[in-house]
Amino acid sequence: MANRQNHAAKMELRKQTRFAAGLISDRFPGVADIVVHMTYYQKGANPVLMVRTLNIFPTSYAYFKMDCMIKGCDNGGFDLTSIITGMIKAHKKEKKGTLTCCGKVDALVSDHASIEYELSIKYS
Repeated sequence: MANRQNHAAKMELRKQTRFAAGLISDRFPGVADIVVHMTYYQKGANPVLMVRTLNIFPTSYAYFKMDCMIKGCDNGGFDLTSIITGMIKAHKKEKKGTLTCCGKVDALVSDHASIEYELSIKYS
């Protein structure tokens, strides 16, 4: 029962955080579309955990933090906010890079997960 309440509280907090971030159209009126190609990696025998493409539209929330996919990772994830806002301020269209999860998992090393990303921004 406590887990269910904990999960509900986390989901409500996530919803409030996304809402507080505002919409892309409000925060970045000149942006028509953002595409994020990500490959999640984990330490281990099978390093590729997932390949994912996110399409972010003007009607989407301006929230760019992706959770770590490793079960039990505490306070981890990948925050693309500063990268995307920096690209928009500089009016850049493409960028590639790597981020490492800074969360903690008891049984795993500190760099237990990472992503490689390719960002593409279209302006109106």
